[in-house]
Amino acid sequence: MNINIICVGKIKDKYINDGIAEFQKRMTAFSNLQIIEVKEFTKEGNIQLSIEKESEEILKKISKQNTYTILLDLKGKEIDSKGMSDYIEKLKNTGISTINFIIGGSDGVSQNLKDSVDMKLKFSHFTFPHQLMRLILMEQIYRWFSISNNIKYHK
Repeated sequence: MNINIICVGKIKDKYINDGIAEFQKRMTAFSNLQIIEVKEFTKEGNIQLSIEKESEEILKKISKQNTYTILLDLKGKEIDSKGMSDYIEKLKNTGISTINFIIGGSDGVSQNLKDSVDMKLKFSHFTFPHQLMRLILMEQIYRWFSISNNIKYHK
């Protein structure tokens, strides 16, 4: 299973990068995990134009064959860790070889991008900085694979 995390911007904080590196290392037992960063445009003034540019860059990075794409979205489906682990197992059993997770920029993503994904996933009612969300997503992906592989990490 290939996992792509497609996200906007670079991580600047060492503690977040350290956490991401740790979970990326742990994930090598289960999958080929790649983080794909696209340029952040939000500093350019026109928020809607920035959202469109970032979303276009994200769409260019989505692999197409045997893939399933999940957008982290505040209006997405809520699911617990066990349910998401089961969902990923079902995807694997249907021949999906790559799952793309998308973390948009701080201003969101375009409607075109929202319409092009297979699933929208809501992590919480809370709001998280998108850089920290990358670490949270990495931890959850590791948790989902740990559940599927009966590794004690989950409990």
